[in-house]
Amino acid sequence: MSTAALALVLVAALLHAAWNVLAKKVGGDARFALMTALIVVVLWAPVCLAVGLVDAMTRWGVLEWGVLLASAVIHVAYFIALLRGYRAADLTVVYPVARGTGPLLSSIGAVLWLGESLSLAAAAGVAGVVFGVFCIAGGPALLTRARDPAQRARVVAGLGWGGLTGGLIAAYTLVDGYAVKVLLISPIVVDYVGNVLRVPFLLPTALHDRTAFAALWRLQWRAAFVIALIGPLAYVLVLYAVQLAPLSHVAPAREVSMLFAALLGGRLLGEGDTRMRLIGAACIAGGVAGLALG
Repeated sequence: MSTAALALVLVAALLHAAWNVLAKKVGGDARFALMTALIVVVLWAPVCLAVGLVDAMTRWGVLEWGVLLASAVIHVAYFIALLRGYRAADLTVVYPVARGTGPLLSSIGAVLWLGESLSLAAAAGVAGVVFGVFCIAGGPALLTRARDPAQRARVVAGLGWGGLTGGLIAAYTLVDGYAVKVLLISPIVVDYVGNVLRVPFLLPTALHDRTAFAALWRLQWRAAFVIALIGPLAYVLVLYAVQLAPLSHVAPAREVSMLFAALLGGRLLGEGDTRMRLIGAACIAGGVAGLALG
């Protein structure tokens, strides 16, 4: 992986960890996802127009629109699963499991679907990332926590929602990777059009109870604004990295965000297990180094 691609991934990882901690603190649902999408549509419109959105749309056919629509649907399911997981379990279980499952499946998919290959160093890097994620999720302590019924319920919920979220991460990573690497659509346009297409799927949640949605808007719009600002930026940086390096390398390298999530989750959310999480972060750092060398 080139230095430029790795730098993009590292910045994206910090931004990604930050908005996930904020999403956990808010504890929102599908309506919060709608707020974020609506703000993205307004906030990022000038940027997309500047990079030639209108001109690009005139050249798209059924394939391009189909890929972007598939991306939007998967992202809607991802965001809802992530938020539900955060309401049901600790961020430091849901986030690591999701971020560990996602790159593993993404790398396998990139090899099988996009025809990429993994060197020995890169394969070892993927393994390091996945093991580090397990450590950050609690490592052996997960088994101890599982003995208490209440803790077991939260761990099981975290593993379930995290695994589902990870599968969806892999799905949208492959679809969006295809959009930027094969269809050559601008990463900014991929993310923006995806947000526009998500709105119709999320809108019924607000229209069902407009009064409740208005009340939630007053409470949560600031958090939604911050996520709408840094969330797309984080993902666009990743998509640009995918243009510079194999997706099977970029997807696992993103999980250096676990280093930031381990520290932020422990300090801001008081979820503990700092030593094990730092061991996991070190494994992830080593894994990312393997991917960079590979």
